[in-house]
Amino acid sequence: MASTTSPSERRGIPAAAFVHDVQTFLTQSNYDASTALVALQDRLQQYKLAEMKLLAQRRDLQGKIPDIKKCVEIVATLKSKKGTGETMKVDFELAEGIYSRAKIPEADSVCLWLGANVMLEYPLEEAMKLLQSNLENATASLKVIIEDAQFLRDQVTVTEVTIARVYNFDVHQRRKLRNQGKKEAS
Repeated sequence: MASTTSPSERRGIPAAAFVHDVQTFLTQSNYDASTALVALQDRLQQYKLAEMKLLAQRRDLQGKIPDIKKCVEIVATLKSKKGTGETMKVDFELAEGIYSRAKIPEADSVCLWLGANVMLEYPLEEAMKLLQSNLENATASLKVIIEDAQFLRDQVTVTEVTIARVYNFDVHQRRKLRNQGKKEAS
């Protein structure tokens, strides 16, 4: 029986090997139980740190996607009003909870924030393409992050189970030695 399943990785995240036979695992890795437990705890902390980073990225994307969708809707509305000579009345947020009403005349272009205090003016068609591309990229990134987070949760579970198995194996071995010592003393 092999001591571990063959490990793989996902996007640079190493997979935790499931330990089938603790004795073989310890022998093959040249660890005693306490050294193995320290190494496994370190790996567990690395997984949890990576998981926290992924969750932060997930929250950021989940906040950005609705904003991008709103922008796509606004540009689509501006495109639909183009050529009608109609002005649009909109409410926009100046600060948290403070709104103002504005009349927007027919527009051929919009200004988009690109980040780092950079705003560029785009024709409506280009703006729509850029926003749709950003929405597709953000959605795809979110999907990958969710899959990576699930992979990490699985690795955390496997590592925690391995820690428990190594710990229980160590306790069992110590009891055996203690019982053998009692028998020899009798």
